[in-house]
Amino acid sequence: MDIYGISTDGVATQAKFAESESLAFRLLSDPDGSAATKYDALMAKMPFAKRMTFVVDAEGVLRKIDTGVRVGSHGADLVKAIKALRDS
Repeated sequence: MDIYGISTDGVATQAKFAESESLAFRLLSDPDGSAATKYDALMAKMPFAKRMTFVVDAEGVLRKIDTGVRVGSHGADLVKAIKALRDS
């Protein structure tokens, strides 16, 4: 399974954040918001992306969109959602 994070922050900001948090996944930079716009994840009237998660299976099929990401429990919530998808 591949995991990526993406935000409208620049590459240098993303790299600094990834290092400071010791992230075990890649962060992608979308400074012009083009990817966020395509996924309807750009905040209205602001140059920031909403906190959203997209679960895509090995065949490239979008299986789940989580628009209610809670930072404190998101890791556990995501594991639970992926297990449910695997069991269905």
